Amino acid sequence: MGAEYVLQMKNITKRYGETTVLSDVSLSVRPGEIHALLGENGAGKSTLMNVLFGMPVIHSTGGFDGEVLIGGEKANILSPNDAMNAGIGMVHQEFMLLPGFTITENIKLNREITRPSILSKALHLKNLENLDMPAMRQDARRALDSVGMNLDENTLVKGLPVGYMQFVEIAREIDKKGIRLLVFDEPTAVLTESEAETLLSVMKQIANSGIAIIFITHRLDEVMAAADNITILRDGKLAATREKSKTSLVELAELMIGRKGEAVVTATPKAENANANIALSIKNLIVDMPGEDVKGVDLDVREGEILGVGGLAGQGKIGIPNGIMGLYPAAADKVELFGQPLPLNDAANALKSGMAMVSEDRRGVGLLLDQSIEDNIAFNAMQINGDFLHKVAFITTKDGKKVRDHAKKMIRDLDIRCTSSRQAAGTLSGGNQQKVCVARALTMNPKFLFVSEPTRGIDIGAKKLVLETLVKLNREHGMTIVMVSSELQELRSISDRIAIIAEGKVVDILAPDASDADFGLAMSGIKPTKGGEGAHE
Repeated sequence: MGAEYVLQMKNITKRYGETTVLSDVSLSVRPGEIHALLGENGAGKSTLMNVLFGMPVIHSTGGFDGEVLIGGEKANILSPNDAMNAGIGMVHQEFMLLPGFTITENIKLNREITRPSILSKALHLKNLENLDMPAMRQDARRALDSVGMNLDENTLVKGLPVGYMQFVEIAREIDKKGIRLLVFDEPTAVLTESEAETLLSVMKQIANSGIAIIFITHRLDEVMAAADNITILRDGKLAATREKSKTSLVELAELMIGRKGEAVVTATPKAENANANIALSIKNLIVDMPGEDVKGVDLDVREGEILGVGGLAGQGKIGIPNGIMGLYPAAADKVELFGQPLPLNDAANALKSGMAMVSEDRRGVGLLLDQSIEDNIAFNAMQINGDFLHKVAFITTKDGKKVRDHAKKMIRDLDIRCTSSRQAAGTLSGGNQQKVCVARALTMNPKFLFVSEPTRGIDIGAKKLVLETLVKLNREHGMTIVMVSSELQELRSISDRIAIIAEGKVVDILAPDASDADFGLAMSGIKPTKGGEGAHE
């Protein structure tokens, strides 16, 4: 009689230095079961799978506490090859296919079938054997049939539709001998609705054959359609395990999003004013930003508000400011700033129009790392507005004293920890680099400010100061602010309204005190039937 569980991960704890990213997490999966694994970005899903697959990032950083059992027996998985030998496979969200190879060659890659040649027999060398293409094609055909793909196994992968590539990935895993457990990592993220339905059907067929599946997704409706059991992680801890028949979309959303613990900053939201002037109006915005495609955003930002923009990673929220500010190619039916048309794909014009941005990529876009703090703070204002310059006849030079005096004021106001304003920005800590980015944006004296992931990678003290600065700029100086963040609690702590982006579009716009369930459903791309001002069919 076989073991009750194909996989048991017991009390898994993983630390990176002083930071605990997984704390006492357990997961059990039965043969032939589809087990959904849910959680926000940063909840610990990827780290748990890295433990399961023996990824180098786990073992090169001190390993983990807890134990992994495969088929009831303790397993020591030190590499992805060990995981494969234990019967564990993964269908990746990002395809691992070779475009110039046929479907057969991709399915059998590194597991080729060979037959002896005259030379290999004579020299007794296996690496001189010939590929047995008929046998390989037969295996590929069998694997493709098992996932319902009526596709010629001799077809080149290059040029195949994205959905077909996903099924080739699945067929490759199915073809491996001794597969007991397959991990599907956001498998429907790149599929059309009909392809996603087909995939869920194929997953059920695979499970019916006795192979267990771990289904990682953010789409709660797919979880309810396909899963047998569900494990929810939150902040690196086990939030709950539920049988699908004993839970609901609303409960799952609450379990994903709900947190105890206080927000870093608390600002009382302004009273709703649907008749307020519109600072920024966007209709059908499309942005071509790798990994962050914006696919038709409609959004109105009210003058004088802090509008939060949230959503899971890769759903398009970061693409919105990058497209509006001209950092990535963008198109729209309409973009107006304070009632005036705003041309896209022109970063200098966006800045001249009274906008500024604190980028999420402070080292790549936000800062000149080899330059001084003071020059970083003054750079855009010098280039765009002509500030901090001496003009004598036809000669223009930098007014070093004005630059330094202004930088010193910003260093005091934002508590930038440095030796002097002349220190190179690249030598600062992450939190202090972020403060320099904020200082540079404020030096433009903008009427409208985008801040994208302003607290990413900085300590709690720096987070508090950055968020308090944003509230002060808005409440005391009337600046209109759009804050894009993966930290929902921070958005809820300072925003007047929060737009949730999923699959490149606005799903809903919620009040910061809306329920955890409302936020969880919106982040899963489920459009509300009532209530939210962004609700739509």
